[in-house]
Amino acid sequence: MGEAAQDRIAELEEMARQCRIDIVKMTHAAGAGHPGGSLSAIDCMVALYGTSLRFDTSNPNWDDRDRFVMSKGHASPAMYAILHQMGVLEENDLMGFRTLGSVCQGHVDMNWTDGVDFSAGSLGMGLSFGLGCALSARMDSSERRIWVMLGDGETQEGQVWEAVMAANYHNANNLRVIVDRNRIQNDDFMESQMEIGDIGAKFESFGWNVREVDGHNMAELVEVLHWTETSELGPIAIIANTTKGRGVSYMEDNPEFHGKAPDNEQLAIALEELS
Repeated sequence: MGEAAQDRIAELEEMARQCRIDIVKMTHAAGAGHPGGSLSAIDCMVALYGTSLRFDTSNPNWDDRDRFVMSKGHASPAMYAILHQMGVLEENDLMGFRTLGSVCQGHVDMNWTDGVDFSAGSLGMGLSFGLGCALSARMDSSERRIWVMLGDGETQEGQVWEAVMAANYHNANNLRVIVDRNRIQNDDFMESQMEIGDIGAKFESFGWNVREVDGHNMAELVEVLHWTETSELGPIAIIANTTKGRGVSYMEDNPEFHGKAPDNEQLAIALEELS
């Protein structure tokens, strides 16, 4: 890796660190939210927004932009943190997280927030939506690509696999999936709830092209994103092995912080660790 590439990786890692700080600060300010899955997903999102996703911050509704579908919509702090880094949202917007009338609602909502392409709620719907966007782009003769982020617990939803099957049937080669494989869902570790097994092998069995990566290794993430740009292989799934709560010691691999905000003392610890 050349010096320029190393510098860019360092810039992305710094951006991810700033996003983590924003995630813990906004959930603390709201006294609610989902920090764990936001912290596990943020490196993937920074790599994507920082290298591959085509968008225009001055025109968030540019029709030919790539689409990003945050299917695990409760991880909205990650979405708002990267939009802040991209210049779409202000810090005051983040600190209004989950307050009445805020542009930063508890789940991502395209009607409230510039830069959000999908209104999330119940899990399992995002890939179907993304497939529709991908087929629409092809009908429009557009080069826009569609990215969908799924949680691994979310892949327990049957609708996900219907969309996986349909995407291959329709040869949706402009469709990309990132699975945040942090192995924890709402209540506990997946192995204690309903383990999904080898997610990559399941995608492959439906005809998708799959790469498995360390979801916290920025250089590895940038490389796999470059691979998706040069690939004409059809729908692609990236299985990102991550740690829930990454970057904050007491949140890491701790199911308690799936949907729990840090208190004052915990915020201070988190900010010290992230600094």
